[in-house]
Amino acid sequence: MTASILLPGAPSQPLTAVVAENNKVVESTGAISYTEPSLISQPEPSASLGPPHPYFFKDGLRRVAPYFYTYNTWCKERWRGRKIIEVFESEFRERSVEYYRAAMESGQVAVNGKIVSPDYVMVNGDLVSHTTHRHEPPVTQDPVQVIHEDDDMIVINKPSGVPVHPAGRYHYNSVVEIMKAERGPTFAPRPCNRLDRLTSGIMFIAKTAKAAESLSAQIFRRSVRKEYLARVVGRFPDGEVVCDQPILQISPKLGLNRVRANGKSAKTVFKRLAYYPSPIIKPSPSNSPSPDEAETGGPGDQFTRETEGYSIVRCLPVTGRTHQIRVHLQFLGHPVQNDPIYANQKVWGFDLGRNDAEATLNTDEDVLSRLARMGKEQVADAVAYYDEMVDVYHKKKAERMSGQLCDVCKTPLYTDPGSQELCLWLHSLRYEDADGSWSYVSPLPAWAMPPEGASGPTQVGGMDDLVEAAGEDMKIEVS
Repeated sequence: MTASILLPGAPSQPLTAVVAENNKVVESTGAISYTEPSLISQPEPSASLGPPHPYFFKDGLRRVAPYFYTYNTWCKERWRGRKIIEVFESEFRERSVEYYRAAMESGQVAVNGKIVSPDYVMVNGDLVSHTTHRHEPPVTQDPVQVIHEDDDMIVINKPSGVPVHPAGRYHYNSVVEIMKAERGPTFAPRPCNRLDRLTSGIMFIAKTAKAAESLSAQIFRRSVRKEYLARVVGRFPDGEVVCDQPILQISPKLGLNRVRANGKSAKTVFKRLAYYPSPIIKPSPSNSPSPDEAETGGPGDQFTRETEGYSIVRCLPVTGRTHQIRVHLQFLGHPVQNDPIYANQKVWGFDLGRNDAEATLNTDEDVLSRLARMGKEQVADAVAYYDEMVDVYHKKKAERMSGQLCDVCKTPLYTDPGSQELCLWLHSLRYEDADGSWSYVSPLPAWAMPPEGASGPTQVGGMDDLVEAAGEDMKIEVS
């Protein structure tokens, strides 16, 4: 079964695409520029009272059975006059050049619905199609929790690790598609605010275009206050901490940012909610202090340094720069504890960019060079604040390939993602209108709750202290 959408500006020309129907490969011809995914099978389907959907659940993960999917794209200006095999080799690196050559010869890669030679020279107006057997990565099985719903919108608590929109390797495993599956194919969710895939928390889903336009306008005008919660390295300072360091994007391609004196103005207010020291190791005969150590404070002494343990920190972004909270926390010396980029010593060095607004400790070139050496996939998954964590990480990477091949497309299969690929300890906790007409607060995520055996807050109070610390800038932003 397929569904077709004619995109604006697309020519109404036949396109033959290979899709899956009843577990068989068939041809489908029609005036389309995008082909919806079709399922090959649904092993271990979960029970559902709603319409059929492609999910099944296993080992705490929401899964999608592999399916055939046709990607379509128009010839870009930089592709004109180049051989199609050269374009695929330089711009689509997920597969080998040998794979793409075979796919062109078999028709899996086609131009304007026809089989072409790998040496075909592309021209303006060409529609390139690539039909592939798609393996979506699993995501957490945590539900899309509804916090509030009325005739115009739904306020949800987005699970971490789930992208909002279909993108890249994700289609069905996205917030938009999950909500469609739960509410029926006629439901058209319209997200009004952004959250990264790894970030969890409050999101607004409009039910109508009018509601989406109204709420999006409020957010754009900054008449909406946002509060985040972060779990950071070490003991965060007492009281309200204001960071107004400028932020510069040092790599548009990678979306990498850092505090730099010549960057764009940025301001965030922080306040520690709780601090939890590292677990204390009780003395045993092998690690008990000697009499001298007992007097002077030696290895057996129980103490906590500033960088030990972790803090739960409230965050009020006054401005809205990309990765602003993560970058400001890094500059303050308390990065998000499991941040794969900004808490990575392999990228930023031992001090992780702390108090380095002039880039004297680590130049932009040094940071980008290290990032390039690590590789895109490694950067995306790394959690390497401590050196010993790097070794554990490399071991995990070696174990990611399962050693098995897909029976249909012979693609090497991966093992399930680890927790470092499913969660960032940064949570969108609260949205409220500046005039107090509405406010929505999510429950605290599990990682922000007191650890076993410790006492600590399980909810957050109002934002008055944070707003007051923001000063006149906050009043300007919400006026």
